[in-house]
Amino acid sequence: MPRQKVAMLTAGGLAPCLSSAVGGLIERYTDIAPDIELVAYRSGYQGLLLGDRIDITPAMRERAAVLHRHGGSPIGNSRVKLTNVNDCVKRGLVKEGENPLRVAAERLASDGITILHTIGGDDTNTTAADLAAYLGANGYDLTVVGLPKTVDNDVVPIRQTLGAWTAAEYGARFFDHVSNEQSAAPRTIVIHEVMGRHSGWLTAATARAYIRMTETTEFVDGFMMNAQLKNIDGLYLPETAFDLEAEAERLRGVMDRTGFVTLFVSEGACLDAIVAEREAAGETVKRDAFGHVKIDTINVGSWFSKQFAALLGAERSMVQKSGYYARSAPANRDDLRLIQSMVDLAVESGLNKVSGVTGHDEDKGGRLRTIEFPRIRGGKHFDTSAPWFAEVMDAIGQGWKPAA
Repeated sequence: MPRQKVAMLTAGGLAPCLSSAVGGLIERYTDIAPDIELVAYRSGYQGLLLGDRIDITPAMRERAAVLHRHGGSPIGNSRVKLTNVNDCVKRGLVKEGENPLRVAAERLASDGITILHTIGGDDTNTTAADLAAYLGANGYDLTVVGLPKTVDNDVVPIRQTLGAWTAAEYGARFFDHVSNEQSAAPRTIVIHEVMGRHSGWLTAATARAYIRMTETTEFVDGFMMNAQLKNIDGLYLPETAFDLEAEAERLRGVMDRTGFVTLFVSEGACLDAIVAEREAAGETVKRDAFGHVKIDTINVGSWFSKQFAALLGAERSMVQKSGYYARSAPANRDDLRLIQSMVDLAVESGLNKVSGVTGHDEDKGGRLRTIEFPRIRGGKHFDTSAPWFAEVMDAIGQGWKPAA
């Protein structure tokens, strides 16, 4: 049997699981196959194309458990699509006329890699699928096993992606402080913009975590710092629709009664309408290598602020984004358990030459298994029929309907 050599990379945006997943892979291989050589490609697929790698030393193996206490990625990320040849050439990752998939395959072969672990979201793992298909079609003997991370929790058919639970918890912690801005000036609107391009899961889960957190907060009656200050007055997701005028009328009643309004907004809420509005006005909307709108250039929260501030007669309106704070956190207890189970399966699959992405397969009764690459895709919508979401909306007191 040829000597095994394992490589790993992290790619896409950050999530509160990357450091722990890398540490977990190192620990698991060290426990059950200590003679296997481990390397990591720096900055995702960019490092793979450029041959920029980190050799995992014995000292690093011994200290791998420390990575569970850190956020970010210890080996670096990037957004590179191996089938976007023009973008790879433009970045200087391959030469004109080269196929990035072939360059990546040749790099893996020359480095002696037999198992590659890709830790990322749908873009990372659909790119891994492209690479695995190329390797298989061209006679390379290499197994590719992905681990699913994304704070959006929007990968089909995976029930729960790594890092999403933690991001919701830390988003709630972030806004617990920001909510106090309601006491800084009369007739204030504070908008909490939460990550989630296609899915409102994170916004809804953050709202749930925030509501649970504030339920145990102690107040003194008679002061402005009361339970009302910690309320959420509106929640807006890509999966829900609302009538702007009717919502403004409802929220104006809240503003008149309390002097402030708090809104939780997914960064994907009304995104398509805003993009269409800008493109109709002749604006060129920027997109990334995967063709996604560069969402940080759209500022959905600012659009909500502009609309509601005028309609509610607000004297002050502010938008606060928890995304970078939440996605850079270390994994919480729930995510650490999920990471360990997926890492153990990923290592087992790699050693048994089973390619795919580990996760609880919603099409197979929620069973944890290595899901076939062709079935992996992004853009999974949040299921607004979930009982816990109804409880959140009841707590907010907001009527809603599914988006068209």
